[in-house]
Amino acid sequence: MNTFKAVVFDWAGTMVDFGSFAPMGVFVKAFAQFGIEATIEQARAPMGAPKWDHIRQMMDMPDIAAQWESQYGAAPSDIDVDKVYEVFVPMNEKVAADYADLVPGGKAAIDELRAMGLKIGSTTGYTRSIMEHVLPVAARQGYSPDNLVCSDDLPEGRPGPLGMYKCMVDLVAYPPSAIIKVDDTEPGIKEGVAAGCVTVGVSLSGNAVGKTPEELNALSDAEVDHLRVQATKILTDAGANYVIDTVADLPALVRQLSSSA
Repeated sequence: MNTFKAVVFDWAGTMVDFGSFAPMGVFVKAFAQFGIEATIEQARAPMGAPKWDHIRQMMDMPDIAAQWESQYGAAPSDIDVDKVYEVFVPMNEKVAADYADLVPGGKAAIDELRAMGLKIGSTTGYTRSIMEHVLPVAARQGYSPDNLVCSDDLPEGRPGPLGMYKCMVDLVAYPPSAIIKVDDTEPGIKEGVAAGCVTVGVSLSGNAVGKTPEELNALSDAEVDHLRVQATKILTDAGANYVIDTVADLPALVRQLSSSA
């Protein structure tokens, strides 16, 4: 007998876009339009948060804040965040579909979970306008979750629980302990923790590692394990109950947890 009623997946770095690459260059280019040099590492740090919050957190980084003050004569304000956000979203809309390939084994995992009787939900730090470009690409690959909660659908996004609460309503799935939240980022894991759900982090496909499958395959086992350990610590520190390499490993974990319950 299955203990769980639903699994709620994140998108980039979890179900699609292995390595979470779509937003990275866009953040750098968006800041460059304002004369600010941001690095990929800086862009990755707040990953998983709603994109406005993500930009706010980048602007609060000492290096970027100092550049902004030097350029504009004052520390970056929320109005400045709005300006960068307005540039970022259309840019991300254009590229998101190019990075919407399913994570290897993702489609088979979804099919197996559905065969177990589980509903499939989803939340994302992307806006609804960005996801309108991603959804059809995922659907052509056979992935159409039962719901979608975007960062701009609710008054508050990650790491708060509202997105997960909306999933419970949409999916008619409860209590929280019967729902698994799967994510590759700290805010996404914290979203599940805040809602009282079982949380599963994905290490190798996610933002913390930030490599393509081909780049991972070129590394030694020891190098891959080092990256796995680093990502696992980030996810468990955020509150993940379990950590797997990718979503391909999830059905086995669900069967294990259900049989031991």
